[in-house]
Amino acid sequence: MTIALIVALGGLLMGFDASVISGVLKFIEPEFGLTKLELGWSVASLTLTSTLAMMIAGPISDRYGRRAVLRWAAILYALSAIGSALATSFLTLVIARMIGGFGVGASLILAPMYIAEISPKELRGRLVSFNQLNIVIGISLAFFTNYAILQFAKTDASWVQSLGIDKYQWRWMLGLETLPAILYFLGLFFVPRSPRWLLMKEEVEEAREILARFNGPDKARNEVERINQSINEDSEKPKGSIGELFKPALKLVVTIGVVVAVLQQITGINSVFFYAPMIFEQSGLGTDAAFMQAILVGLVNLGFTILAILFIDRFGRKPLLTYGVAGIVLSMFVLAYGFNSATYRLDADDMTAFETSITELATLEGQSFDSEASFQEAVEGISSPEIYIKQKEDLIKSSIQLNTFLILAAILAFVASFAISIGPVMWVLFSELFPNRIRGIAISFVGLINSAVSFIVQWVFPWELEVLGSATTFLIYGLFALAGLIFIIRVIPETKGVSLEELEKKLVKS
Repeated sequence: MTIALIVALGGLLMGFDASVISGVLKFIEPEFGLTKLELGWSVASLTLTSTLAMMIAGPISDRYGRRAVLRWAAILYALSAIGSALATSFLTLVIARMIGGFGVGASLILAPMYIAEISPKELRGRLVSFNQLNIVIGISLAFFTNYAILQFAKTDASWVQSLGIDKYQWRWMLGLETLPAILYFLGLFFVPRSPRWLLMKEEVEEAREILARFNGPDKARNEVERINQSINEDSEKPKGSIGELFKPALKLVVTIGVVVAVLQQITGINSVFFYAPMIFEQSGLGTDAAFMQAILVGLVNLGFTILAILFIDRFGRKPLLTYGVAGIVLSMFVLAYGFNSATYRLDADDMTAFETSITELATLEGQSFDSEASFQEAVEGISSPEIYIKQKEDLIKSSIQLNTFLILAAILAFVASFAISIGPVMWVLFSELFPNRIRGIAISFVGLINSAVSFIVQWVFPWELEVLGSATTFLIYGLFALAGLIFIIRVIPETKGVSLEELEKKLVKS
């Protein structure tokens, strides 16, 4: 278990690296004069390179070993944190983030793969889920440190001023990742090599010793025989390649992998994690309140991920997926309803913050509008479309009136549903579905798809909020989740308590 926790620290770095940007957006948008698509790019650029890393992480690990590649991932995390904190322009910030993306892609693929390869089948689901647990710990840690830095910056403490926290808040947010990256690199020196990888390289004695540590001597001997039998059978077949994934024999497992990979991201989870303060500010909350709500999102995510780890080997993968995704569907529909029911009203105190003159806005004072479209039409009628577009975010935040409790409850319910289901279960399924001979290539392939969808969702989310509005955006997420729920019920099998070799015989056609 200790080894699994150390390896899963890569998930913590991934969660921190991806989510810390949520607190940075408010600062870099005016500092670098970013458009909404550029703002989205600052978030999604990390995912772009992580997508590329997923294409090569599996095959490289098959050659050099899981542990060796994870060490390089830790180095990339540290370089990214330092480079992001010292960025002097939007371009240098994006480059530094993209360097970290290579570490994200490698650790996201290899950490669950490694853990699955050292785990007894009775505990495999729980131990692989440690990776997802650490991802959500990293997300929560990022939300917390962002808020803490904001609060420290408001104090007059001499150490705050000497460290420049009051002037360089977003740089400190990004730079803090250096410490856990160094700890991860050092921790990996206490991690043994993957026994399945060792047996693929015919290093039998070391593999047997490692398996004995986790399974006991008797089970280790049986496990070595079973793995060797699987490797020998695979050696008689053509060498695994990306083309083999499209053969009829693997149609079922590849289809499940692709659909689950898309579903995990197309429901909008990273829109909530990476833009949480922006969403809450659109609900009319102030900056501090928005950051506090983001911390609450992280804590709920953490709590329900722990429940998933406790339940995944008790209740199975499919029940968690079914009920969790059903909760995602309901939550997104409630969010769409909540934002669609919002009204818009400007009072006298709201008007001094906008370039449109007070005299012009005074004609709207006290008027209530039932939709964002009608509010926009009224503002443009007294000013111009250009002025409305330029000040839309502030106008919406100042005028919107909606049930903030309903919005918060729906977002928390969505996060809870995700955390107990598709979040951790996806990586467990990925580590179980594919035959040993092509597992590295297959996980890289479906991980690539997952990351590509994540990149698109993150990139366009600020644009969606600006052009489509919150209600339509969340409705679209809910419809995708509904389609995924139908697929889960009809297609996905239960994999609980079945060895990797038995799963191959069951799911892969001869």
